Amino acid sequence: MAAVATTYCFEQQPKERLFEEFVGGSPALHHVLEQVELVARTDATALILGETGTGKELIARAIHRASARDGRAFMKLNCAAIPFDLLESELFGHEKGAFTGAIMQKLGRFEMADKGTVFLDEIGDIPLALQPKLLRVLQEREFERVGSCRTQKVDVRLVAATHRDLSEMVRKNEFRSDLYYRLNVFPLHVPPLRERREDIVPLTRHFVELFSNPMGKVIDDIPAETLAAFQSYSWPGNIRELQNVVERAVVLSKGSVLTADFPELNIHSHATFSQPEGASLDERLHDAERAEILRALDMARGVVAGPNGAAARLRMKRSTLVSRMQKLGIAASRSFTASPQAEARWVAAGA
Repeated sequence: MAAVATTYCFEQQPKERLFEEFVGGSPALHHVLEQVELVARTDATALILGETGTGKELIARAIHRASARDGRAFMKLNCAAIPFDLLESELFGHEKGAFTGAIMQKLGRFEMADKGTVFLDEIGDIPLALQPKLLRVLQEREFERVGSCRTQKVDVRLVAATHRDLSEMVRKNEFRSDLYYRLNVFPLHVPPLRERREDIVPLTRHFVELFSNPMGKVIDDIPAETLAAFQSYSWPGNIRELQNVVERAVVLSKGSVLTADFPELNIHSHATFSQPEGASLDERLHDAERAEILRALDMARGVVAGPNGAAARLRMKRSTLVSRMQKLGIAASRSFTASPQAEARWVAAGA
């Protein structure tokens, strides 16, 4: 039997609560997750559209976990990161001797992901010469390895993502129209961070805890001015930029307070968000954080702890959430009613 090179491991996801990785409760994020649930119930091709750094891979993984293919292989490939002369082999595999350096047979992503999901990131960067072969996989679920005449049959669900405008690329003859129509069965638009500003505070707290723990630091105070600056900044790099800024701040912080000097953000020149007049800075931030906690408690039906509780949804430790609730005057009641308003389920302490 010929040796087969399988240099990539199957990324089989453990059973876990759906959408656990997503931090925030903004209407924009909730809308995306509702769309994820809809398309995951089917085997339709999904096309994730959004700016760089918005979390498109997380969306792709969520679709896979929520689908009937959960537990099968999830194979990803960034089409922009692989040289043209290697991309065909990465996708479809090759036979021994197919080209110089092909010392043994190799399976491609589609063959390795049989019965599972293939996630092609930056699909807009796939060369025109390879697009007919990809279209054939989508239409016929078959292909040949490089250097082989034997047709391989696969049962794969395709999820693709791009930050490019594919329809404009089609107009300019830079992307095949037939492939575009096959990919664009169910488009999901991931909003940039500037369109889900309600999530900036919980994301910031999440990243502070994420980075401070491995560094052996305890940072439990983020200045109100820092959070206000973060909410005012346009974040052209989206969540990835926020994550990097917070990580740097955690590295520089020497005490329990997050360092609040961020000159590289150039806050004033990039500010695109105006705060309402009349309320103080602390009041505005407390209102935003209070609303986020109430929303999480509402979704958790009043439960604070546990894998499905509000603390887990906010990516906080239970003790941290309880402390924040006490500071914000949210009573730790476990009762739940069918009121449409989260505030009706959680009565302010002392009210």
